[in-house]
Amino acid sequence: MSSPSFPVASLLAWFRAHARDLPWRRTTDPYAIWVSEIMLQQTQVKTVIPYWERWMRELPTIQSLAEAPEQKLLKLWEGLGYYTRVRNLQKGALQIIERHDGKFPTNHEDILALSGIGRYTAGAIGSIAFDQPVPLLDGNVIRVLTRFYGIGENAKAKETTNRLWSLAEELVQAASKQPSAKNKEAELRHCSHFNQSLMELGATICTPATPACLLCPLQKNCLANRDGRQSELPNLGERTAATQRRFFAYIVQRKNEVLVRQRPAGVVNAGLWEFPNLEVELPTKDPLNAAQKAWSKAFIAAEPLCIIKHSITRYRITLEAFRAEVKSRSELPAELGDWYPLEKLHDLPFTSAHGKIRKKLV
Repeated sequence: MSSPSFPVASLLAWFRAHARDLPWRRTTDPYAIWVSEIMLQQTQVKTVIPYWERWMRELPTIQSLAEAPEQKLLKLWEGLGYYTRVRNLQKGALQIIERHDGKFPTNHEDILALSGIGRYTAGAIGSIAFDQPVPLLDGNVIRVLTRFYGIGENAKAKETTNRLWSLAEELVQAASKQPSAKNKEAELRHCSHFNQSLMELGATICTPATPACLLCPLQKNCLANRDGRQSELPNLGERTAATQRRFFAYIVQRKNEVLVRQRPAGVVNAGLWEFPNLEVELPTKDPLNAAQKAWSKAFIAAEPLCIIKHSITRYRITLEAFRAEVKSRSELPAELGDWYPLEKLHDLPFTSAHGKIRKKLV
């Protein structure tokens, strides 16, 4: 069976009529687009908007990013998670200064060589900022292409992934050859608009569940729509079973000070702050006994404060927080952290889960 003809012009027209007004779409500055793309990885658009706007106010240039102190970077990123992303942003800024005299590179291979930038991000920056006919492939685009072309093979398999990249490249090349439009801006931004339109369609119309096929500009040619296979595609293979983990966190407070600690270098969320905590076996029920066994007999009480549930990759984590009492500060081991004024806790960049505990205190 031959592949259906992809209506490039129809999708471009749909995007120009229906694209969401997102702040990073109002600029062609590659730095601003780079920051938005890194923030949008594994994060929803509505969450990213205020973070991006604040970031661009605080660090409006590559130079300002390169010179920013680590704690400022982490504070600006606080709550977005996956903090390796922000560290790589700064590494990338330093590389641009060192290799490209502080100017964001236009060459695809040079963009791809920057820290934290993979094939998707390089394609996004190249096409959106510079209107280059380079492909991109993210979850939204994979969903659109597998449904449109009726691709039932595992989308994560190497052969299928290569096919999808090839299709994405063919399509953006076709978009680059679209005839001129009366609107000069539209004429100049075919590649940018086309790649964005694929992502926009996946985010707003061709959604994972209950896609709005009647509103889709690709409906007439879409094989999944023709065959009623929308719910089957994309085929992402079997999901890894989630692993349950449980932690106890202890809020130790004396007058207007509270015990907090900074996560060391080389671990997940390095440099961020948290309340003293420990991982416990799932059946464990006695937080006081757990603290005494792990740290010190100085712990004399632990009363429930709140329960935070969150996920990190394949882990489903339950964080139980307790207001703890100790009989003597001097008997607490140094690993539990330092005393910090309660009213200044918001100055510190906390991990996402512990930041939710902080909200209960100040």
